[in-house]
Amino acid sequence: MKNRINHLFETKKENILSVYFTAGFPELNSTVEIIQQLEKNGVDLIEIGIPFSDPTADGPTIQRSSEIALKNGMNLNLLFEQLQHIRKSVNIPLILMGYFNPVYQFGITRFCEKCAEIGIDGTILPDLPLDEFEQEYKPVFQQNNLHIILLITPQTSEKRIRQIDEAGTGFIYMVSSSSTTGAGKKVEDFQRSYFERIKNSNLKNPQLIGFGISDKETFENACKYASGAIIGSAFVKSFQPEYSIEKSVSDFVKGIIFAH
Repeated sequence: MKNRINHLFETKKENILSVYFTAGFPELNSTVEIIQQLEKNGVDLIEIGIPFSDPTADGPTIQRSSEIALKNGMNLNLLFEQLQHIRKSVNIPLILMGYFNPVYQFGITRFCEKCAEIGIDGTILPDLPLDEFEQEYKPVFQQNNLHIILLITPQTSEKRIRQIDEAGTGFIYMVSSSSTTGAGKKVEDFQRSYFERIKNSNLKNPQLIGFGISDKETFENACKYASGAIIGSAFVKSFQPEYSIEKSVSDFVKGIIFAH
């Protein structure tokens, strides 16, 4: 079966909206409902965060959601259990994103096989070194039709970008600026010259821009330079105890896709 990420980028060339949230937040059993509601409201791609006790690349919002998810009892075993039947109700691509440690503890082969069994299309493991991935783990990802999505930043050299483009599959995660994740940056903070350089680099993988995309304006700006953008912190922050998950998701996504 064709990987759903490939299918998405073949059939939709622009304005792809990817949304990240932390599994087990706001409630332990929110995960499946959030995924279903995101698809229902028109999101193209979902990144499911694996909570970790030391999320060094994340800003305060996602760090806090990770802490709460862990306190709620979320772990990789439970996440796979929750997602066991997800493909009965959800068709869009799903990615697991997290730090390498929990995946390594779980067992790389077992992790990849479990992803394939459930219908996960790709993984983002930002702290897994590229060389280590290529030397030790690449075959097991390929055997399970599981994309490994790699990140580039404004500081990544031209040579390294080419290596990442060669090694990675699915798409390239373009980090918009040298910082941790988090909403609140302005459109003009983004590095236009970096965006344009990558856009004109003729890379084999399409690109999505992430970090600091928080509203319709920043989303639309990012979409000028890439196939789409990823929203994480702003979405995680949008959950309010007084609103149902259905309302929270619907209000947030409509604000990105439909607001004028």
